[in-house]
Parts: sequence; structure tokens; C-alpha cells
Amino acid sequence: MRNELPVVVIGAGPQGLAAAAHLVERDQPVLVFEAGESAAAAVSEWGHVRLFSEWSELVDKAAARLLEPTGWEAPTTGYPTGVQWISGYLAPLAAELGDRIRYGARVVGVSRRGRDRLVDAGRAEQPFTVHVEAVDGTEYRVDARAVIDASGTWSAPNPAGADGLPALGERAAAELLEYRIPDYRSRTKYEGTHSVVVGSGHSAVTAVIALGRIARRDPSTKVTWVLRRGTVGNTFGGGEADELPARGQLGITAKEFVDAGLIDLVTGFRVEKIARDGDRVLLTSEDGRTLPAADHVAVLTGFRPDLSFLSELRLELDATLQAPVRIAAEVDPNLHSCGSVAATGAADLAQPEPNFYLVGAKSYGRAPTFLAMTGYEQVRSVVAELAGDHEAAARVELVLPDTGVCGGAGLFDSTGTAIGGSCCALPEQPLIQIGRAPASV
Repeated sequence: MRNELPVVVIGAGPQGLAAAAHLVERDQPVLVFEAGESAAAAVSEWGHVRLFSEWSELVDKAAARLLEPTGWEAPTTGYPTGVQWISGYLAPLAAELGDRIRYGARVVGVSRRGRDRLVDAGRAEQPFTVHVEAVDGTEYRVDARAVIDASGTWSAPNPAGADGLPALGERAAAELLEYRIPDYRSRTKYEGTHSVVVGSGHSAVTAVIALGRIARRDPSTKVTWVLRRGTVGNTFGGGEADELPARGQLGITAKEFVDAGLIDLVTGFRVEKIARDGDRVLLTSEDGRTLPAADHVAVLTGFRPDLSFLSELRLELDATLQAPVRIAAEVDPNLHSCGSVAATGAADLAQPEPNFYLVGAKSYGRAPTFLAMTGYEQVRSVVAELAGDHEAAARVELVLPDTGVCGGAGLFDSTGTAIGGSCCALPEQPLIQIGRAPASV
């Protein structure tokens, strides 16, 4: 009876859809719950952003095999935007999966039938119970023989506050803050204004580049880029040493804009307070510095996993990253170095709760280095394990591209030259105080 129960996949994003495709290919019953009203709902929210992965890295192999009989042809070249990723691949895949996907269905809890987290007796023999809330508020539950959580981290962006909690006044000013990459194609909204970007990852770099281009066209546009660390460290990435050329180019371009004076780079600025000044925003750091009033603030400080609906499961997560313990050291940004990130599979993702797996961006916890191809390899291995193909589950079919960044992020409180920093990254950028040099490009 239990083997007839479906494998429940949480989330119909790129990894959730890929997991469903692998399950279908192996004749495993599957049910996907998606909180949004369509597949890849989170991707649609950043549909204007161009990925730095090529099409060949964005299509799962089992999904492609499922789609090929429909006449679908895999895009082969280029770097799609989020919207193009959806229209060219994710939406057709979701359509082929059909009623295996339930939309407007938010998973609000996962446990074992008749057993809370405390109970040992017969626990592993009981099916999972997945509690779901529909858009109209109706609640129901579904039994499952296994659960693959591919819900991602998009719903839980990190705050601006440097201590991981909202800065003082941040909640009150929330309507004036953006926590995802704004659509800077609407240039007139930003021309002649002051925009602040808080964060150092790829999202922040992407935003800075878009704003830098606006500032180059309109010199009255002011852009401030805020980093928490006392040094730039590996913010500019690996440059030409990055094996994903488009990712490497992000850092190169951002540095060019900073060097040209189009971007004010402020380091060691740890936001303590956010205050409203009419329709503008004032950011104050823990050391008392206050930035000039900003018309637009993008808080791009990363994301964290929502573990609230997993509270009745027995999970073994790293205390720092909130990622499965066996992959934490591989993805920890404090430790990451050239070539150190390896592909992860079922054995790495397994939890004390048998047949429950975290995959996709959520499996990396708070780490910022996740790639779509990583998730595809994860779900291939996990589904093979659930289907009893242990040899395929143990096999590694992916070598991840080198970032070109050596060593960790540098000492958090250091200033000047980073210590233990990026030996193969772009040259260290010195501290730039608040204030802007004339634009030269």
C-alpha cells in the first residue's frame, strides 16, 4: 500500500519540475504542490533578469526527454531572461506534467501519520502527512511515501539589518524598500535620483550594473553600493578565471563602473537603522555613518530557507548555514575556494527522517552559490535512490564550473587589503568614502 502512495514534491520551480520529470520517467507516482498560481512563480518575479548560465545548463535531461515527443526543441545557445526560461522550457514542462501539479496549494506542514517529532515507535514505517492550504483557505492533507522539498528560498529574503534581524525602523519603511532586483528597464524612474544597493552577491552586482548604465547616460543619477565587509574581498568574483564567462563578466563590469566613478562603493557599512524622510530613506550604520537620503533602496542581502513547516520532522542541518550537514562545508562562503564546490546527491542530502530530502536552493540554506545544474543533479540522484536504483543514486554526473575565486571572503572586520582573500580574483578595490568622483565614461 505504501509504495502506491505518491512522492510529494514541494514547489513547481525548476528543481521541483525536474524532480517530477525524473519520477515520471521512473514510473513513480508524483504530486507537486505549488503555492503560486503557475509554474515557476518565483522565477516570474525576476523575469526581467538575464541569467549567467547558458541554455544548455538550464534544461534538465529527464525533462528534455519527457518533452521531446511533444515536438518541443531545447534552446541551444544564449543566456535567457527569467521570462524566456519560463516560456522556452519551464511552462512547457509544467504543461506536460499536467494534473500532477496542484497550483495555489501552499504546504503548511509535513509530519508522519499519527506521530509528532517526539515519537520513535514505528516512525519510519508510517507515511508522511503533507498538510496543504488552498487559496480559498481550505485545508487538507495528503499521505506520501517520500517528500522532496524544492520550495526554494525566494519567499524569505534577508533583511538589511547587519545582525540578520530587521534594522531599527526597517519594518516601518518596508514599502519604500525592494528585496528583489528591481526592473531597471524603466529608466525614467531612476534617472536623476539616488539609488542605494545593499549586498555583495550576484543579485547586488546585477543591480549595480543596471544602475551604472543609467548613471552613465544621466550624470545626475547617483548610485551608492553598500557592503558590510570592511574590504571588497571577492565581491567582484573571479573575472576571466570564472568558468561561467557571463558570471565572471558581472564582476568585471561592476568594477569598471566603480573605477569610473559611476558607483560610490561604501565598505564596512552595517545597517543599524532605517528612517523615512518623506518618500526618501535614510540608512545609518552601526558606526554612526548616515548615507545621503535615497529615493530607491534595493536590499539584496540574500535569502534564507523557510523551515517553519518542517518543524515536526527530524532534520540534521548545519548550525551556520541551515543546510544539510554533509554539504555545508562545500558551500560555506566563509570557506569556499577555487574548485571546492562539488556536486551533491542523495547520500549528501539524506536526513534522519528517511525519504525526506531538501533539494535546490533550499538545500544550500543561506549560502549564495547555487546553480540550476546543481539542483538537476540533486534530483536525478534523489529520485534514483527513491526508485531503488542505488548505483545511479551514488553516481556523480556533474562537475561544477570553477568560480575562479580562491579562499574565503576575507576577514569581516579588516580594512584595506583583504587577508586570505581572492588570489585569482580581480585586484582588490580600496575603500571609497561617501562622495562621488565625476563620471568619466
